[in-house]
Amino acid sequence: MEEASQVRRAAREAVRDVGPERFGDAVGAVLDEGSMTPGVLAVACARAADESVAFDTVAERAAGTQLIYEGLRLTRALATDPPWEGATDEGADTTFDPDVETGANVDVLVADVLVARGFHLLARTEAAGTAVETVRSFGRDQTRRRSAAETALDTSLEADVFELAAVAGTTAVGAPPSTECREFVAALARTDDGLPTPETVFGASVRESLRAFSAAPAVSGEGVRPSATDS
Repeated sequence: MEEASQVRRAAREAVRDVGPERFGDAVGAVLDEGSMTPGVLAVACARAADESVAFDTVAERAAGTQLIYEGLRLTRALATDPPWEGATDEGADTTFDPDVETGANVDVLVADVLVARGFHLLARTEAAGTAVETVRSFGRDQTRRRSAAETALDTSLEADVFELAAVAGTTAVGAPPSTECREFVAALARTDDGLPTPETVFGASVRESLRAFSAAPAVSGEGVRPSATDS
């Protein structure tokens, strides 16, 4: 899918200057392996509101959404199966591989960089507040998950990020998403098979639904603010 390739390139460009080289490669590897569905959704929502919009118009917003998702997804994976547990406890398994712990420590830093760069790209857009709330909601969900073993919360991240994508995409063309649109995209994310691929999600029926939701009246006074790199 062309949009997925475009989002991946935009996300890679956003972290191109991360160093040193080996650490930059680790950041890039996460993006190379990830599904670009959140970023593609931002593009799809923008084009649902204005089908003529060029990718460059929404590129940074799509990349920012994708980076935040990848960083939080990696954080969730580390929280779900912490490689440090038992590493320093008395009587710990002597077969514990210190390289695993070192790799996990690098992953934590990678996740931080991804989220930070995502915030930077969205900081001066209408999606900034939603991005902050997405991260806060993620933190609350993970706290509840650890304390109550609520595994259903594992899909909350995808639903929240899909809503972020809707806000980031539609506001790129001056049309904030309706409540129905936000509910629709959140429902798309709640599957039993993890994050769906762009090819799975963005069929004709979904794109038609996004167009129908984007026809809802925009909220008065919601103009378009520039991206983080606009002058």
